[in-house]
Amino acid sequence: MNKFLFIILILPAFYGCRNSDSQLNRIPVAKAGNKVLYYDEIPMHVKNWDSPADSISQIQGFINKWARRELMYKKAMENLPPELMNEIEVQLGETRLNLIAYEYQRMMMLQKMDTLISQEELERYYSENESSFMLPSNIVKALFIKLPVETPGLSRIRNLARTNNQVSLQQLESLCYQFAEKFDDFNEEWVDLDQLSLELPSEIQNQENFLRRTTFYETTNADSTFLYLLNIRDYKLRSSAAPFEYVKDDIKRIIWNNRRLEFIQSLENGIYNDALKENIFTILNK
Repeated sequence: MNKFLFIILILPAFYGCRNSDSQLNRIPVAKAGNKVLYYDEIPMHVKNWDSPADSISQIQGFINKWARRELMYKKAMENLPPELMNEIEVQLGETRLNLIAYEYQRMMMLQKMDTLISQEELERYYSENESSFMLPSNIVKALFIKLPVETPGLSRIRNLARTNNQVSLQQLESLCYQFAEKFDDFNEEWVDLDQLSLELPSEIQNQENFLRRTTFYETTNADSTFLYLLNIRDYKLRSSAAPFEYVKDDIKRIIWNNRRLEFIQSLENGIYNDALKENIFTILNK
């Protein structure tokens, strides 16, 4: 088999030189039932390997996989009952119709649908539908630090972590870059408290009370090797209206999807009405 495949690797170059001015002859490499696999049907990434041995191995694997699929198909065609084959043909027809229609819709959307969504439109949608965006969990804007308890200048880092002015934060970031295991500043971004809690050594009990009473939280892990600092700068409780920034991407997806549905509906209506005008579509036996 390997000797045969080695010949297969050489044949394309031979045929290419021999037939450079005429149509390249197709090279058969395997046959399963009445189906023939040709060399040009083997993907390039299967054939193009650095060494002939690797190429032979990959081609052999592809041929074996192709043969198993074709032989299974042949056996199924010989044994499936006619009523099931008819049902498959119906399903294939519907799938083909849907796929072609989908690709045409997608092409027309790329050509003609307005995909630009302005900030004003996002804010207007949020204002008109604010009650639809209720928080399923507590969210925070916070600073989170994890660092070894033996970190030099720990008290200074702790004091800097409590402040919110830009100069202190720059100094803190510089120190954390040197010593911290983890440093996340979510000052401009809302983050799920459940997600942030996963970074802590123990779960926060009664998150609502914790957020109402806590602006700065400090704890250590069980063996006191790491110190965890959490500065909570803002929070929103579950079941309250989500901030615009938190749901902005969701709103963008909603608006885009609504446009897509409206565009497809308009496209279908236009095609339908044109067909009526041009007598392409008629209802028979009214």
